[in-house]
Amino acid sequence: MPFTLLTQNNELADTKNQLNVINSDIGISRFDEKLESCGLHPLLAAGIEILQINIGKLCNQTCKHCHVDAGPDRKENMTRETMEQCLQILKDTDISMVDLTGGAPEMNSNFKWFVTEITKLNRHVMVRSNLTILVSKKFEDYIQFFKDHQVEVVSSLPYFLAENTDAQRGKGVFDKSIRALNKLNDMGYGHPDSGLVLNLVYNPVGAFLPPDQVAIEADYKKELLNRHGIVFNNLFTITNMPISRFLSYLIKTNNYQRYMNKLHESFNPAAATNVMCRTILSVSWDGYMYDCDFNQMLNLTVNHGAPIHVKNFDYKMLANRRIVTGQHCYGCTAGAGSSCGGATA
Repeated sequence: MPFTLLTQNNELADTKNQLNVINSDIGISRFDEKLESCGLHPLLAAGIEILQINIGKLCNQTCKHCHVDAGPDRKENMTRETMEQCLQILKDTDISMVDLTGGAPEMNSNFKWFVTEITKLNRHVMVRSNLTILVSKKFEDYIQFFKDHQVEVVSSLPYFLAENTDAQRGKGVFDKSIRALNKLNDMGYGHPDSGLVLNLVYNPVGAFLPPDQVAIEADYKKELLNRHGIVFNNLFTITNMPISRFLSYLIKTNNYQRYMNKLHESFNPAAATNVMCRTILSVSWDGYMYDCDFNQMLNLTVNHGAPIHVKNFDYKMLANRRIVTGQHCYGCTAGAGSSCGGATA
């Protein structure tokens, strides 16, 4: 199968190439046909409970599984003007949660201002932190800032052993992550009844589905406590999506067709019913709106008549919109399902 490995020099061309690969005929049924078979087509939104905002692709890490293609050389960062448009959406609606992601969202120069303004509106803020940024000298006061604003922290930790984590996220990342987790615990994060929520995220290191979420959470809690004295609230399991860097990995290792077949064979109607795109709206660094973070990385904006930019936000139209789907959606509906909040079925 012809392909071009992802680069950051021609993002639109890479996006088209990804879509061509994802939608190529490899002998599996179209995702919409699967939805039709279980009475879920067309897939419709069921309101907007979470506004997920990607405030930039700049990151201090370059993880192998990153579907954002984030890294130290990325220049895309949300401006204050676009942030103000997002704040206006919150003022005009009762959307209760804001999920800030990146890249490393903390690296946006307006990050603290944005979080402060969101909390003034009495909205719950969740930040997807890569942990290592929190032990960098420039950002060492961010944990205190998180506590002051009751920010929920969600962080990727591919495994409770250094070898597995470093294989996915880079040499030395595990040790830095443990240091950050210790600091978060010292501040009260992850402790029962503290009100300071610390959740971890597990992604498989390879072309396979995540294990049972309850079982692996129990393993994480036991091992991290025994080995490092670390406590946390929940572990979310997330399936690696066949897009961006992970798609390049699948093709390079001749695992693409096998992985897609696995996702297809593991399709779960219960997981499809509860996909996150039904209650979430994803906003990109430049203010365009998407049904999910994965569609965002494929440049598949909301469609079917809904406005595509935050400056034209229309709650009624977006809360009842038809979801844009594709073959990559098999990733969220396989097995126990996958979302930004873990398993869905």
